[in-house]
Formats: sequence, structure tokens, C-alpha cells
Amino acid sequence: MKKARKLYESSSGDRWYLIRDPSGALFIRHEANVASGGQVEHKDIAAFLGQGAGPEQQELLRLIGTLVEEHDAHG
Repeated sequence: MKKARKLYESSSGDRWYLIRDPSGALFIRHEANVASGGQVEHKDIAAFLGQGAGPEQQELLRLIGTLVEEHDAHG
């Protein structure tokens, strides 16, 4: 079963999700808004982060940072 977590939704309606597929692989799913054609694209996390420092990349980095905070609180 795939698991998904919405990372970011732009004001134009584009959406990005962090996905874990049944094999355990992680990737980013980008769903373009209808006006842009509604295309769906999958990217590996390194490629996604290498695209720049937009709000969707910043949200993934923020999420990763929460893992460190949770670990420090329990360590």
C-alpha cells in the first residue's frame, strides 16, 4: 500500500506529495494544476531537492528537520 503526505500546495493549485511505495522507495509526486495540463510527475528526492529552493523544497527540508528535533527530544 502506498503512503502519501502532502508537502505543499501552491496558490495556483500545483501539489507536491512525499510518497512511500510498497517496496519502501521514497519519491516526490508533483500534480500540476488543471490550467497547466494536470500532468503528474514523479522525481527521486535528490533530483527534487536539486531543482532549487522553492517553497516545495523548503517544506521537504523542514519536514526532514522535524525528524532531528524529535530525535533530540528523545535522546
